[in-house]
Order: sequence, then structure tokens, then C-alpha cells
Amino acid sequence: AILPYSQALEKLAPHIQQVSMESNGKGVSIDGLPLPFETGEIDFGEPGTNGQHSFYQLIHQGRVIPCDFIGVMKSQQPVYLRGEVVNNHDELMSNFFAQPDALAYGKTPEQLKKENVSEHLIPHKIFTGNRPSLSILLPTLDAYRIGQLLAIYEHRVAVQGFIWGINSFDQWGVELGKSLATQVRKQLHASRVNGEAVEGFNFSTKTLLTRYLKETSDVPADPSTLLPKI
Repeated sequence: AILPYSQALEKLAPHIQQVSMESNGKGVSIDGLPLPFETGEIDFGEPGTNGQHSFYQLIHQGRVIPCDFIGVMKSQQPVYLRGEVVNNHDELMSNFFAQPDALAYGKTPEQLKKENVSEHLIPHKIFTGNRPSLSILLPTLDAYRIGQLLAIYEHRVAVQGFIWGINSFDQWGVELGKSLATQVRKQLHASRVNGEAVEGFNFSTKTLLTRYLKETSDVPADPSTLLPKI
């Protein structure tokens, strides 16, 4: 999981997802031999506090997911409000520092008992700890630091490929879907213009295409240019 505590990095996780999963999702070695193990990692993420309210439950008490926490020392948009204990960036960074601790050390039944937690709730509030994470703390968020961050992930992807003995620099898995989409496009054109029945597909796809064509029969077969109204 890639967890930047900066809204400016909201597109970092999808970018690394593409870099990593498209590069290292392979089933054969660089020599074309079937691999006796699975390759590639499943990358996902959200800016910190968004993720905390969507999938951190799984990270803390579900399956073990290695996490990269990314924080920035200097805020790009500092906000100070009179009467608040800390400013907005300190509030954000409080969560950045707390989450890796929670993953690493968890919470024991003994600690919960000292907090007078009801006996029947203790099993539900135990955190096992010993869950891996990496904390990256950037001085500022500028082009140079972002370049360093991208270089770390790109280097990691390449090294993983070398270790697994795969070619991280091709993406043949993307081609099959595109090829099949071309066949579907031809079928849609033939069905709309000439009324041809759906043929040459497996039963499931044929059924779906037939239903789709039936429910969109009002689409003009040879329309003039039509753009959405703005």
C-alpha cells in the first residue's frame, strides 16, 4: 500500500500501480520458461486520512499488507486556527507518525484490560503488531524530491524483475484485451449497420453482447457527428 500524507500526491499510488503491475505481472522468465512462483505485487493506495477511513481496517487487523508511509515536513498550504491545539499540517503528520507505530507494536490483551475494556470486546480490539511498513519523510514537496521518490519506486520495480528473472520492460498482457476489443468493435458495427447476429464469441460474451445490442437498439447505425451538450 502506498500511503502519502499529502493531497498533492493523490495520483502517486495509481502511477506506481501502473509502473509496477504492468512491468512485473509476468508468468514466464525472460527466457520464456514458466515460472514456479508468482511475480508482481498488488499496489494500491490513497492519501493518508482518506485511506484510514476506507481500507486501514484491513491493514491493521486483516491480512498482512506492507505499507509505504510518505510524509512531508513542510506544508504547501499551512492553516493556523486560533484555539486549535496544533495547525492543520501537524494534525495530518500526527497520523503519519502514529500509523506505523500501530502496525509495528499493535495492542495486547493486557493493555486493553488496563484500559478497562469490556471482556467481550477485548478479542475485537487486539492488534497483533509485527506488520511491515516503511516511512519516507521528505523535507519539502518539490520537483527534485518527487523525482527522488519516483526513482525509488522505478528502481525497486527493476530490481524485482532482475531477482525474479523476468523482463520488466514488456507488457504483452495488455495486447490480448486490445485485440479482443477490436473483434468486438467490428461485431458492434456489423450488428448495428447490417443487422448481423453476434457470432464467433464464447457463450458468456455472446449473451452479453446480444443483450447490450438489444437494449441500445435506438443508437443510430450511421449517425452524423454528435457531441455532448456543455
